[in-house]
Amino acid sequence: MSRSAHPAGPRYADVLPEGGHGAAPADINRLDRKIWPGGVARDEESGALTFAGADIRELAREFGTPAYLIDEDDWRRRAREWVEAFGADADVFYAGKSFLSVAIAKWAAEEGLHLDVCSGGELAVALRAGFPAHRLGFHGNNKSVAELERAVDAGVGRIIVDSHEEIERLAAIAADRGVRQRVMVRVTPGVEAHTHEFIATAHEDQKFGFSLAGGAAADAVARVLKHADHLELTGLHSHIGSQIFDTAGFEVAAHRLTEALAAIKGEHGIELPELDLGGGLGIAYTETDDPAPVAETARRLKEIVARECDAAGLAHPRLSVEPGRAIAGPPGITLYEVGTVKQLPGLRTYVSVDGGMSDNIRTALYDAEYTVSLANRASRAEAALTRVVGKHCESGDIVVRDAWLPGDTAAGDLLAVAATGAYCRSMASNYNHLLKPPVIAVKDGEARTIVRRETEDDLLGLDLG
Repeated sequence: MSRSAHPAGPRYADVLPEGGHGAAPADINRLDRKIWPGGVARDEESGALTFAGADIRELAREFGTPAYLIDEDDWRRRAREWVEAFGADADVFYAGKSFLSVAIAKWAAEEGLHLDVCSGGELAVALRAGFPAHRLGFHGNNKSVAELERAVDAGVGRIIVDSHEEIERLAAIAADRGVRQRVMVRVTPGVEAHTHEFIATAHEDQKFGFSLAGGAAADAVARVLKHADHLELTGLHSHIGSQIFDTAGFEVAAHRLTEALAAIKGEHGIELPELDLGGGLGIAYTETDDPAPVAETARRLKEIVARECDAAGLAHPRLSVEPGRAIAGPPGITLYEVGTVKQLPGLRTYVSVDGGMSDNIRTALYDAEYTVSLANRASRAEAALTRVVGKHCESGDIVVRDAWLPGDTAAGDLLAVAATGAYCRSMASNYNHLLKPPVIAVKDGEARTIVRRETEDDLLGLDLG
């Protein structure tokens, strides 16, 4: 799709916003550059948004709404930024659970990323894309025998074991095939980190990993080493949280993990060559979010691990990290059409769109916050406190809980919700039998479907009556 000529009209600047997230902005048409994809701008003549060089109104006409849009150049740029920041002595695994498709897996491979999968379905996508198997990592707390067999047969580079049963199953599968499968042990370091805060106490009441404090991790390591003919233990893995904006929690986790590596060296006489600190680095959903630059995060994490290993007398392991949201989130937006507008005097305005919790469950599930903008035009109307809601039969079907939109927002307008590239399509459902939206990649004004829109035939094709 090529960008078309725009009709004459008032001129609007694409500039940075002012004021807090909770207050009405000085200019309702402004875009915050840390939130929106790099290729999003407001056309100076029409006031409509452009997305990676394409007119957003044309995208809506051609592909319909709701639709997920991905700025391909922005996605690739962020992937390269992570790879370059950590350098040749570390591995950056893209967390496929954030959003994975055949096209995305190909982008990840081309930009030098490794790839994490956590189900047989995600593994199938990676293999369909031709992703190099030795650069795959396989997560999950309850991998089936069939999933493990497929992973071993495919030559998956590492499997992160998460239970005693899995260790035994995997050892038997590897023995049956006469191979030595590389594995990591997922440990629970007793650190939980979210956004700006972390708690380094006993956060071990969860389904993932082996407890460091309780001795389960040491037992898991010993079990793996008993199967050394068929399981190669390469390191330890941890994951401490999500939407993290600083490295304080990682510092505590790294300290405990290096203590574990030292204990393994003391008991078994081996130094494990790898250490994975997981993912969870945050992004800006609203203007109050302030994630650190990737280069700064990489520098801090590498310094933390080096310092802790030096203090413990250990060689520096090869570091791994697993960004998902930090790569996939910002380049994506969701485009909706407004269907109804209800003004509740003294309260707020309810703007209903043609999607909702079936294409973005995060607001209902996590009380997530988002930034939304009028997309098909600019407006000189006063800002109105607005709740953007979906069309599902649930009062909790909310897309953006508190937003400032122009007071003249009306049926037929287009709304764009920023930073929806991670977890929205991955967690989409057919609640109320709504159809899952397509995923459209846009680059240099040209758009292509990388995941098609579901049809009623897709739904009815599963119903055997």
